Amino acid sequence: MKINPAAVILAFSLAFSLALLSCSGDWIQFRGNQGRGETEQVLYPPLGIKWKLRLQKDSPTSKSFNNPVVIGNSIYFGSNDGNFYALDLDSGYMKWVFQTNAAVNSVPFADQKAVYFGSNDGGLYAVDRMTGSLLWRFETGTTVQSSVVGYNGFIVFSSDGGNTYFLDTSGNLIHELPNPVWHYHTFQIYKDIMYFAPGPVEKPRSFSAYDIREKEYLWLIDTGKESAAWYSFPALKGDRVLYSKCINRYPRWKLSYLVRDRFSGEVIWERNEEAVFDESLSFNPTTLLTDCIEMLDFMAPAVYRNTVIYTSGDNVVRAFGIKDGETAWTKTFDEPASSAPTLSGDRIYLGLRGGEYSPANRAPRLVCLSARDGRLLWELETEGSILGSLVITGKRMIFCTEDHVFYVLESIL
Repeated sequence: MKINPAAVILAFSLAFSLALLSCSGDWIQFRGNQGRGETEQVLYPPLGIKWKLRLQKDSPTSKSFNNPVVIGNSIYFGSNDGNFYALDLDSGYMKWVFQTNAAVNSVPFADQKAVYFGSNDGGLYAVDRMTGSLLWRFETGTTVQSSVVGYNGFIVFSSDGGNTYFLDTSGNLIHELPNPVWHYHTFQIYKDIMYFAPGPVEKPRSFSAYDIREKEYLWLIDTGKESAAWYSFPALKGDRVLYSKCINRYPRWKLSYLVRDRFSGEVIWERNEEAVFDESLSFNPTTLLTDCIEMLDFMAPAVYRNTVIYTSGDNVVRAFGIKDGETAWTKTFDEPASSAPTLSGDRIYLGLRGGEYSPANRAPRLVCLSARDGRLLWELETEGSILGSLVITGKRMIFCTEDHVFYVLESIL
Protein backbone atom coordinates (compact mmCIF):
# COMPACT_ATOMS: atom_id res chain seq x y z
CA MET A 1 0.00 0.00 0.00
CA LYS A 2 2.70 2.41 0.85
CA ILE A 3 6.41 2.46 0.36
CA ASN A 4 9.11 4.60 1.87
CA PRO A 5 11.02 5.90 -1.17
CA ALA A 6 14.24 5.15 0.64
CA ALA A 7 12.24 2.45 0.82
CA VAL A 8 -12.03 3.59 -1.07
CA ILE A 9 -11.77 2.84 -4.04
CA LEU A 10 -14.78 4.44 -3.81
CA ALA A 11 -18.11 5.63 -3.32
CA PHE A 12 -20.39 8.14 -4.88
CA SER A 13 -21.30 8.49 -1.28
CA LEU A 14 -20.81 5.57 1.07
CA ALA A 15 -24.46 4.64 1.06
CA PHE A 16 -24.71 4.71 -2.72
CA SER A 17 -21.58 2.60 -3.06
CA LEU A 18 -22.90 -0.07 -0.77
CA ALA A 19 -26.21 -0.08 -2.60
CA LEU A 20 -24.43 -0.69 -5.90
CA LEU A 21 -22.24 -3.39 -4.41
CA SER A 22 -25.17 -5.28 -2.98
CA CYS A 23 -27.63 -4.86 -5.82
CA SER A 24 -25.84 -4.75 -9.16
CA GLY A 25 -22.64 -6.69 -8.63
CA ASP A 26 -20.56 -3.70 -9.75
CA TRP A 27 -17.01 -3.61 -8.39
CA ILE A 28 -16.50 0.03 -7.46
CA GLN A 29 -14.66 -0.11 -4.14
CA PHE A 30 -10.98 -1.04 -3.82
CA ARG A 31 -10.72 -4.28 -1.81
CA GLY A 32 -14.48 -4.30 -1.21
CA ASN A 33 -16.54 -3.06 1.72
CA GLN A 34 -14.23 -1.61 4.41
CA GLY A 35 -11.23 -3.01 2.52
CA ARG A 36 -11.92 -6.62 3.48
CA GLY A 37 -11.04 -8.14 0.12
CA GLU A 38 -14.45 -9.73 -0.23
CA THR A 39 -17.48 -9.58 -2.47
CA GLU A 40 -21.12 -10.38 -1.79
CA GLN A 41 -21.20 -12.14 -5.17
CA VAL A 42 -20.76 -15.89 -4.67
CA LEU A 43 -18.66 -17.41 -7.43
CA TYR A 44 -17.73 -21.08 -7.11
CA PRO A 45 -15.49 -23.03 -9.50
CA PRO A 46 -15.20 -24.48 -12.01
CA LEU A 47 -14.76 -21.32 -14.06
CA GLY A 48 -14.36 -21.09 -17.83
CA ILE A 49 -12.75 -18.39 -19.95
CA LYS A 50 -15.43 -16.02 -21.25
CA TRP A 51 -12.83 -14.10 -23.24
CA LYS A 52 -9.23 -12.96 -23.04
CA LEU A 53 -7.38 -10.15 -24.76
CA ARG A 54 -3.67 -9.39 -25.14
CA LEU A 55 -3.31 -5.68 -24.48
CA GLN A 56 0.32 -5.29 -25.60
CA LYS A 57 2.38 -7.38 -27.99
CA ASP A 58 6.17 -7.80 -27.92
CA SER A 59 6.45 -5.82 -24.67
CA PRO A 60 8.49 -6.66 -21.55
CA THR A 61 6.56 -8.38 -18.81
CA SER A 62 4.63 -6.07 -16.51
CA LYS A 63 5.20 -5.76 -12.77
CA SER A 64 1.77 -4.48 -11.86
CA PHE A 65 -1.87 -4.31 -12.80
CA ASN A 66 -4.03 -2.55 -10.25
CA ASN A 67 -7.72 -3.18 -9.73
CA PRO A 68 -10.16 -2.05 -12.43
CA VAL A 69 -13.55 -0.49 -11.84
CA VAL A 70 -16.61 -2.34 -13.12
CA ILE A 71 -19.90 -0.48 -13.60
CA GLY A 72 -22.74 -2.08 -15.49
CA ASN A 73 -21.27 -3.61 -18.63
CA SER A 74 -18.03 -1.60 -18.64
CA ILE A 75 -14.55 -2.27 -17.24
CA TYR A 76 -12.22 0.69 -16.62
CA PHE A 77 -8.48 0.33 -15.90
CA GLY A 78 -5.06 1.80 -16.52
CA SER A 79 -1.93 0.17 -17.92
CA ASN A 80 1.83 0.65 -17.88
CA ASP A 81 1.63 1.47 -21.60
CA GLY A 82 0.28 4.89 -20.57
CA ASN A 83 -3.27 4.13 -21.66
CA PHE A 84 -6.52 4.04 -19.73
CA TYR A 85 -9.05 1.59 -21.19
CA ALA A 86 -12.81 1.04 -21.26
CA LEU A 87 -13.81 -2.49 -22.31
CA ASP A 88 -17.15 -4.20 -22.80
CA LEU A 89 -17.58 -6.83 -20.08
CA ASP A 90 -19.48 -9.28 -22.30
CA SER A 91 -17.24 -9.27 -25.35
CA GLY A 92 -13.95 -7.50 -24.60
CA TYR A 93 -14.77 -4.90 -27.25
CA MET A 94 -12.71 -1.76 -26.66
CA LYS A 95 -15.12 1.12 -26.12
CA TRP A 96 -12.44 3.77 -25.89
CA VAL A 97 -8.79 4.38 -24.98
CA PHE A 98 -7.43 7.52 -23.31
CA GLN A 99 -3.69 8.13 -23.61
CA THR A 100 -1.53 9.81 -20.95
CA ASN A 101 2.18 10.60 -21.16
CA ALA A 102 3.40 7.87 -18.78
CA ALA A 103 2.39 4.61 -17.10
CA VAL A 104 -0.96 4.49 -15.30
CA ASN A 105 -0.41 2.65 -12.01
CA SER A 106 -3.23 4.03 -9.86
CA VAL A 107 -6.52 2.50 -8.75
CA PRO A 108 -9.36 4.50 -10.36
CA PHE A 109 -12.60 5.89 -8.98
CA ALA A 110 -15.78 6.33 -11.00
CA ASP A 111 -19.08 8.10 -10.52
CA GLN A 112 -22.11 8.45 -12.77
CA LYS A 113 -20.34 10.90 -15.09
CA ALA A 114 -16.58 10.36 -14.96
CA VAL A 115 -13.73 8.03 -14.16
CA TYR A 116 -10.79 9.50 -12.21
CA PHE A 117 -7.24 8.15 -12.26
CA GLY A 118 -3.63 9.18 -11.77
CA SER A 119 -0.70 8.87 -14.17
CA ASN A 120 3.05 8.86 -13.74
CA ASP A 121 3.06 12.01 -15.86
CA GLY A 122 1.97 13.85 -12.69
CA GLY A 123 -1.69 14.32 -13.57
CA LEU A 124 -4.95 13.31 -11.98
CA TYR A 125 -7.39 12.90 -14.87
CA ALA A 126 -11.16 13.08 -15.04
CA VAL A 127 -12.45 11.42 -18.22
CA ASP A 128 -16.04 11.12 -19.43
CA ARG A 129 -17.09 7.58 -18.61
CA MET A 130 -19.15 7.09 -21.76
CA THR A 131 -16.99 8.81 -24.42
CA GLY A 132 -13.44 8.77 -23.01
CA SER A 133 -13.06 12.52 -23.59
CA LEU A 134 -11.03 14.60 -21.15
CA LEU A 135 -13.08 16.64 -18.67
CA TRP A 136 -10.18 18.07 -16.67
CA ARG A 137 -6.63 17.41 -15.47
CA PHE A 138 -5.06 18.38 -12.14
CA GLU A 139 -1.27 18.74 -12.13
CA THR A 140 0.68 17.53 -9.06
CA GLY A 141 4.28 17.82 -10.23
CA THR A 142 5.16 14.21 -9.41
CA THR A 143 3.95 10.69 -10.15
CA VAL A 144 0.46 9.67 -9.01
CA GLN A 145 0.45 5.97 -8.08
CA SER A 146 -2.15 5.84 -5.33
CA SER A 147 -5.67 4.67 -4.86
CA VAL A 148 -8.17 7.35 -5.90
CA VAL A 149 -11.15 7.53 -3.55
CA GLY A 150 -14.44 9.36 -3.86
CA TYR A 151 -15.99 10.42 -0.57
CA ASN A 152 -18.77 12.96 0.15
CA GLY A 153 -18.03 15.06 -2.91
CA PHE A 154 -14.23 14.81 -2.60
CA ILE A 155 -11.81 13.11 -4.95
CA VAL A 156 -8.94 12.02 -2.67
CA PHE A 157 -5.54 10.77 -3.85
CA SER A 158 -1.80 11.15 -3.20
CA SER A 159 1.18 12.04 -5.33
CA ASP A 160 4.45 10.23 -4.65
CA GLY A 161 6.54 12.22 -2.20
CA GLY A 162 4.26 15.22 -2.70
CA ASN A 163 0.82 15.78 -1.19
CA THR A 164 -2.49 14.11 -0.45
CA TYR A 165 -5.15 16.10 -2.30
CA PHE A 166 -8.84 16.65 -1.72
CA LEU A 167 -10.48 17.95 -4.92
CA ASP A 168 -14.09 18.57 -5.80
CA THR A 169 -15.52 16.73 -8.80
CA SER A 170 -14.71 19.72 -11.04
CA GLY A 171 -10.99 19.45 -10.23
CA ASN A 172 -10.76 22.36 -7.79
CA LEU A 173 -8.38 21.97 -4.84
CA ILE A 174 -10.28 22.06 -1.54
CA HIS A 175 -7.67 20.81 0.92
CA GLU A 176 -4.28 19.08 0.98
CA LEU A 177 -1.96 17.29 3.38
CA PRO A 178 1.83 17.12 3.00
CA ASN A 179 3.11 13.73 1.87
CA PRO A 180 6.89 14.15 1.67
CA VAL A 181 7.77 10.45 2.15
CA TRP A 182 5.22 7.92 0.94
CA HIS A 183 4.93 6.38 -2.52
CA TYR A 184 2.28 3.93 -3.79
CA HIS A 185 -0.08 5.25 -1.13
CA THR A 186 -3.36 3.46 -0.47
CA PHE A 187 -5.94 4.23 2.17
CA GLN A 188 -9.61 4.01 2.92
CA ILE A 189 -12.15 6.42 4.36
CA TYR A 190 -14.81 5.30 6.82
CA LYS A 191 -17.17 7.55 8.78
CA ASP A 192 -15.11 10.66 7.94
CA ILE A 193 -11.83 9.06 9.12
CA MET A 194 -9.01 8.40 6.65
CA TYR A 195 -6.98 5.25 7.39
CA PHE A 196 -4.00 5.73 6.71
CA ALA A 197 -3.36 9.40 5.91
CA PRO A 198 0.26 10.65 5.81
CA GLY A 199 1.23 12.00 9.23
CA PRO A 200 1.97 15.66 10.03
CA VAL A 201 4.98 17.33 8.40
CA GLU A 202 6.95 17.30 11.67
CA LYS A 203 6.60 13.49 11.66
CA PRO A 204 6.81 12.72 7.95
CA ARG A 205 7.53 8.99 8.40
CA SER A 206 4.16 8.26 9.93
CA PHE A 207 0.65 7.18 9.07
CA SER A 208 -2.43 8.46 10.81
CA ALA A 209 -6.11 8.18 11.40
CA TYR A 210 -7.16 11.59 10.11
CA ASP A 211 -10.54 13.23 10.72
CA ILE A 212 -11.47 14.80 7.37
CA ARG A 213 -14.32 16.90 8.76
CA GLU A 214 -12.35 18.33 11.71
CA LYS A 215 -9.00 18.34 9.83
CA GLU A 216 -7.11 16.79 12.73
CA TYR A 217 -4.94 13.74 13.37
CA LEU A 218 -6.53 11.30 15.82
CA TRP A 219 -3.56 8.94 16.23
CA LEU A 220 -0.26 8.18 14.53
CA ILE A 221 1.87 5.18 13.61
CA ASP A 222 5.47 6.42 13.72
CA THR A 223 7.43 4.26 11.26
CA GLY A 224 10.76 6.09 11.54
CA LYS A 225 12.50 3.31 13.48
CA GLU A 226 10.93 0.31 11.75
CA SER A 227 12.87 0.31 8.44
CA ALA A 228 9.97 -1.45 6.73
CA ALA A 229 9.88 -1.33 2.94
CA TRP A 230 6.12 -1.74 2.78
CA TYR A 231 2.91 -1.09 4.74
CA SER A 232 -0.21 -2.67 3.33
CA PHE A 233 -3.63 -1.30 2.62
CA PRO A 234 -5.69 -1.45 5.87
CA ALA A 235 -8.94 -3.34 6.35
CA LEU A 236 -11.55 -2.61 9.02
CA LYS A 237 -13.47 -5.14 11.08
CA GLY A 238 -15.65 -3.67 13.83
CA ASP A 239 -13.38 -1.61 16.08
CA ARG A 240 -10.17 -2.99 14.58
CA VAL A 241 -7.74 -1.97 11.83
CA LEU A 242 -5.90 -4.86 10.15
CA TYR A 243 -2.75 -4.51 8.06
CA SER A 244 0.72 -5.93 7.48
CA LYS A 245 4.26 -4.76 6.81
CA CYS A 246 7.44 -6.16 5.27
CA ILE A 247 11.10 -5.57 6.13
CA ASN A 248 13.54 -6.53 3.39
CA ARG A 249 16.13 -8.69 5.16
CA TYR A 250 18.41 -10.91 3.12
CA PRO A 251 17.90 -13.77 2.35
CA ARG A 252 14.27 -13.64 3.52
CA TRP A 253 11.82 -10.90 4.28
CA LYS A 254 10.52 -10.26 7.78
CA LEU A 255 6.72 -10.21 7.67
CA SER A 256 4.54 -8.65 10.36
CA TYR A 257 0.76 -8.81 10.74
CA LEU A 258 -0.92 -6.29 13.03
CA VAL A 259 -4.29 -5.36 14.48
CA ARG A 260 -4.89 -1.95 16.07
CA ASP A 261 -7.79 -0.39 17.88
CA ARG A 262 -9.62 1.80 15.35
CA PHE A 263 -10.30 4.56 17.87
CA SER A 264 -7.03 4.76 19.84
CA GLY A 265 -4.46 3.23 17.47
CA GLU A 266 -3.25 0.92 20.23
CA VAL A 267 -1.72 -2.37 19.03
CA ILE A 268 -3.99 -5.27 20.01
CA TRP A 269 -1.71 -7.98 18.61
CA GLU A 270 1.21 -8.45 16.26
CA ARG A 271 2.53 -11.62 14.60
CA ASN A 272 6.03 -11.81 13.12
CA GLU A 273 6.93 -14.43 10.51
CA GLU A 274 9.82 -15.13 8.18
CA ALA A 275 9.04 -15.35 4.48
CA VAL A 276 9.20 -18.88 3.05
CA PHE A 277 10.72 -19.59 -0.37
CA ASP A 278 12.06 -22.71 -2.04
CA GLU A 279 15.75 -22.67 -1.16
CA SER A 280 16.66 -24.70 -4.27
CA LEU A 281 15.76 -21.72 -6.49
CA SER A 282 18.20 -18.93 -7.30
CA PHE A 283 15.97 -15.86 -7.71
CA ASN A 284 16.74 -12.71 -5.72
CA PRO A 285 14.10 -12.02 -3.02
CA THR A 286 14.99 -8.31 -3.04
CA THR A 287 14.19 -8.09 -6.75
CA LEU A 288 10.93 -9.95 -6.15
CA LEU A 289 9.96 -7.51 -3.40
CA THR A 290 10.72 -4.56 -5.68
CA ASP A 291 8.33 -6.07 -8.22
CA CYS A 292 5.64 -6.79 -5.62
CA ILE A 293 5.42 -3.27 -4.25
CA GLU A 294 4.21 -1.86 -7.55
CA MET A 295 0.92 -3.65 -6.82
CA LEU A 296 -1.09 -1.41 -4.52
CA ASP A 297 -2.83 -4.33 -2.82
CA PHE A 298 0.41 -6.19 -2.00
CA MET A 299 0.01 -7.90 1.42
CA ALA A 300 -3.53 -6.51 1.79
CA PRO A 301 -5.72 -8.53 4.18
CA ALA A 302 -8.89 -10.44 3.35
CA VAL A 303 -11.45 -11.00 6.10
CA TYR A 304 -13.50 -14.18 6.39
CA ARG A 305 -15.83 -14.09 9.42
CA ASN A 306 -13.44 -13.78 12.41
CA THR A 307 -10.33 -14.72 10.44
CA VAL A 308 -7.91 -12.49 8.54
CA ILE A 309 -6.11 -14.08 5.58
CA TYR A 310 -2.88 -12.90 3.97
CA THR A 311 -0.77 -13.70 0.95
CA SER A 312 2.59 -11.98 1.34
CA GLY A 313 4.51 -12.61 -1.86
CA ASP A 314 6.09 -15.78 -0.47
CA ASN A 315 4.96 -19.42 -0.62
CA VAL A 316 2.58 -19.40 2.36
CA VAL A 317 -1.05 -18.32 2.71
CA ARG A 318 -1.64 -17.46 6.37
CA ALA A 319 -4.89 -17.14 8.33
CA PHE A 320 -5.05 -15.65 11.83
CA GLY A 321 -7.85 -15.17 14.32
CA ILE A 322 -8.82 -11.49 14.36
CA LYS A 323 -9.44 -11.51 18.10
CA ASP A 324 -6.12 -12.92 19.30
CA GLY A 325 -3.78 -13.40 16.32
CA GLU A 326 -3.58 -17.16 16.80
CA THR A 327 -2.94 -19.20 13.66
CA ALA A 328 -6.20 -20.52 12.19
CA TRP A 329 -4.52 -22.35 9.30
CA THR A 330 -1.70 -22.10 6.78
CA LYS A 331 -1.32 -23.39 3.24
CA THR A 332 2.15 -23.76 1.72
CA PHE A 333 2.69 -23.93 -2.04
CA ASP A 334 5.82 -24.71 -4.04
CA GLU A 335 5.60 -21.23 -5.62
CA PRO A 336 5.11 -17.69 -4.26
CA ALA A 337 1.73 -15.99 -4.43
CA SER A 338 1.52 -13.28 -7.08
CA SER A 339 -1.63 -11.54 -5.85
CA ALA A 340 -3.57 -10.57 -2.78
CA PRO A 341 -6.53 -12.85 -1.98
CA THR A 342 -10.13 -12.16 -2.97
CA LEU A 343 -12.98 -13.80 -1.05
CA SER A 344 -16.24 -14.96 -2.60
CA GLY A 345 -18.51 -16.84 -0.23
CA ASP A 346 -16.25 -19.30 1.58
CA ARG A 347 -13.75 -19.50 -1.29
CA ILE A 348 -10.43 -17.67 -1.64
CA TYR A 349 -8.98 -16.87 -5.07
CA LEU A 350 -5.35 -15.89 -5.68
CA GLY A 351 -2.57 -16.20 -8.24
CA LEU A 352 0.65 -18.24 -8.02
CA ARG A 353 3.86 -17.48 -9.89
CA GLY A 354 5.47 -20.03 -12.19
CA GLY A 355 8.59 -20.40 -14.32
CA GLU A 356 11.76 -19.44 -12.43
CA TYR A 357 9.78 -19.30 -9.17
CA SER A 358 8.58 -22.90 -9.51
CA PRO A 359 10.87 -25.84 -8.67
CA ALA A 360 9.00 -27.93 -11.26
CA ASN A 361 8.92 -25.03 -13.76
CA ARG A 362 5.13 -25.09 -13.68
CA ALA A 363 3.02 -22.52 -15.46
CA PRO A 364 1.54 -19.68 -13.37
CA ARG A 365 -1.98 -20.42 -12.19
CA LEU A 366 -5.13 -19.23 -10.52
CA VAL A 367 -6.03 -21.25 -7.41
CA CYS A 368 -9.12 -21.51 -5.25
CA LEU A 369 -8.88 -22.44 -1.56
CA SER A 370 -11.39 -23.08 1.19
CA ALA A 371 -11.53 -20.03 3.46
CA ARG A 372 -12.42 -22.35 6.32
CA ASP A 373 -9.24 -24.47 6.34
CA GLY A 374 -7.06 -23.56 3.34
CA ARG A 375 -7.71 -26.74 1.34
CA LEU A 376 -6.93 -26.50 -2.38
CA LEU A 377 -10.22 -26.84 -4.27
CA TRP A 378 -9.45 -25.92 -7.89
CA GLU A 379 -6.80 -24.39 -10.15
CA LEU A 380 -6.39 -23.04 -13.68
CA GLU A 381 -3.18 -22.31 -15.62
CA THR A 382 -2.79 -18.73 -16.89
CA GLU A 383 -0.61 -17.00 -19.50
CA GLY A 384 1.70 -15.23 -17.09
CA SER A 385 1.43 -14.57 -13.36
CA ILE A 386 -1.72 -12.82 -12.17
CA LEU A 387 -1.02 -9.25 -11.08
CA GLY A 388 -3.22 -7.63 -8.45
CA SER A 389 -6.14 -9.20 -6.67
CA LEU A 390 -9.01 -10.62 -8.67
CA VAL A 391 -12.16 -8.60 -9.27
CA ILE A 392 -15.48 -10.49 -9.06
CA THR A 393 -18.63 -8.99 -10.51
CA GLY A 394 -21.81 -11.03 -10.77
CA LYS A 395 -20.78 -14.47 -12.04
CA ARG A 396 -17.55 -13.24 -13.60
CA MET A 397 -13.94 -12.83 -12.52
CA ILE A 398 -11.50 -10.28 -13.98
CA PHE A 399 -7.71 -10.12 -13.85
CA CYS A 400 -4.62 -9.33 -15.94
CA THR A 401 -1.26 -11.08 -16.08
CA GLU A 402 2.38 -10.05 -16.39
CA ASP A 403 2.22 -11.04 -20.07
CA HIS A 404 -0.47 -8.36 -20.63
CA VAL A 405 -3.25 -10.91 -21.08
CA PHE A 406 -6.59 -9.63 -19.78
CA TYR A 407 -8.98 -12.38 -18.66
CA VAL A 408 -12.70 -12.53 -17.97
CA LEU A 409 -13.81 -15.86 -16.51
CA GLU A 410 -17.35 -16.97 -15.73
CA SER A 411 -19.07 -19.71 -13.81
CA ILE A 412 -19.88 -22.72 -16.01
CA LEU A 413 -22.31 -24.33 -13.58
